[in-house]
Formats: sequence, structure tokens, C-alpha cells
Amino acid sequence: MILQGFRQMREAGVLGMNLRNAGYIMARNARSAFPLVDDKVQTKRLAEDFGIPSPKVFFVIENHGSIAGLPAILEHHREFVLKPARGSGGSGIILVRDRKEGGYVTQSGQVIAWEDFAYHIASILSGIFSLEGMEDRAIIESLIHPDPVFTDVTYQEGVPDIRVIIYRGVPIMAMVRLPTKASDGKANLHRGAIGAGIDLAGGMTMTAVHQSRIVTRHPDTDHPVGGIPIPHWERILLMAARATEMTGLGYLGADFVLDRDIGPVLLELNARPGLAIQIANQAGLRTRLDKTDEAPADVFANAASRVAWARENLGRGRTGFPPGSNRDPERASIKTP
Repeated sequence: MILQGFRQMREAGVLGMNLRNAGYIMARNARSAFPLVDDKVQTKRLAEDFGIPSPKVFFVIENHGSIAGLPAILEHHREFVLKPARGSGGSGIILVRDRKEGGYVTQSGQVIAWEDFAYHIASILSGIFSLEGMEDRAIIESLIHPDPVFTDVTYQEGVPDIRVIIYRGVPIMAMVRLPTKASDGKANLHRGAIGAGIDLAGGMTMTAVHQSRIVTRHPDTDHPVGGIPIPHWERILLMAARATEMTGLGYLGADFVLDRDIGPVLLELNARPGLAIQIANQAGLRTRLDKTDEAPADVFANAASRVAWARENLGRGRTGFPPGSNRDPERASIKTP
């Protein structure tokens, strides 16, 4: 049965973890470029150089001695986001929506005393949330005010984000991650958020996955998650396509949020994007990777031509998974040769 399931997944063009790591991440991504995406401070500087909007940085905390002066710096900011520069998976992030005497009010309504807030910053600096567990920096940046397009399929005041996988500068697959009660309002699939696939051609949400199960409605709001048109879709794809020029990485993920006033904003880049996006789209990444490698040379001339080719060749028509193969390829016990 395991061998049969393995064959089915391969026939569906599913990209497994081993092949992703060896055939694409290691083969297409120079190790020297990883710090450009692993460190959010460097990513923001790159985005600014390329004219791509990202949340405005109010302050970067470099060392423990800077913590004491923060209350004065934040006095004129009622709302902001605190995050580790080298964090991943949403760990260590605090969204503040208001100030209160002696502390801050988070997005969920919880009040954090200044002492606890300062302790959390100290934990970030110590590297508790960093990718390698090494000393880190803490970023204080502007809070996103989400576009209302996802209001009906978002738990409370969570902020949905859009993940685009890029290969050789071509956007090959995308999904929107929708916060749920299970994910504590965060847009991280491993925490319990929904991942809804997006048709590259038209920018419309399609099938969705929640905790490794295909769903059609949001578990908390009961609204359909499919059939939602993504605003600024062309702009999002163009920004994603330029990530290769920005970083020199040939295989990566780009995460965007939709601000109600600014439009699409680059949240972060990821040199090791996950594989659950395949379940959300009910399509295999390997099929699209192979098709991109077979594209004519002139397709890769610039971001606009890469996006146009992707929308024409990788949209709508999807390679579906075999019936009954409702599995998360990132968690499945599949060894890809």
C-alpha cells in the first residue's frame, strides 16, 4: 500500500522533501545568499532598493542595552509589530494594537505588562526564536491593516498572507493562508491556519487545506474559502518574480500581505518554502518545475515575461492528486529518489 501511494504521488507530480532539498534548494540556492532572506532586516533593505513595499521599520533593537530606552521611542506609536529578525514560522511575533498604562494591548486583546514585553525582547535577542538558535535582533515595525477582501474567512483580527513559490524567477504556485481559532489568529499552516490554493491565471482562490484535510468553508466563520478574487494579483506576481533578481536565489517563497491602503506588501522571503501548498492547490510542484525548465529562453528575459508565461501555462489547468490521496506531502513518509 505504501509503494502504491508512492507511485500515485509521483504520477501526480508531487514534489517530495528529499527532491526539494537536493534538487532545488541546494542546487539553485547559493548558501552565500541565504542571509539575505533569513534576516528580515536585510530583506527589507533589498526590497527598498528594488522599490518593493514592505512594513515600515520604526526601530531595530541590536542589544540588551537598548531595551530600557524603548518606551520613549514607542511613545508616539500606538500600534506596531515586534518580531525576531531571523525568526520563522511566526514564532516570537507580537502584534500590538494599542498602549495601556504600564503595558501594551495585543491584537487578540491580551494586555502585556512592560516587564513581560521587555523580557520577550530579551528572549529574541538571545536567539530563542532564531533559525539557528544564535543571537538575534528584534524589529519594531508598522502594523498592517488588512484589506477587507478576506474578512469573511479570517478569524477575528488575524492577518492573512499570500505565499508564492518562485522558480528561476517564475511564479509557479500560490496560496493564501487564512488565520483560524486553532492557529490563534496567525497565518501559519503548522499552527492550524487554512491554506487556500490560488489560480495563477486569474488570481481566484480554489481548494483549501486545513490541518491536512481538504475543506470548502472556514471552520470558524463558515464562509466559503473558494471563489475569492485576489486584489492586485498582477502586481503581486510581478513583485514575486523580481525576488530572484533581488536575492540571486533560484527557488524560494515570497510572502505578501494586502494592506487596505497600500496594497500588496512584501512580508518576508523564504529559501526553504514548505510543500503543503501542493495540497492547497491539489496540484504537484514537480510538474510545474519541469514545465518551467522546458520554457523557451525568451520567457526568462524579464519579470513581466515570466509572469505572463506563468499565467498562460501554469494557471487553470491543474494536475490533480489521485482520489483518496488527501495527505500533506510535507508530513508524509515519502522518500523521493
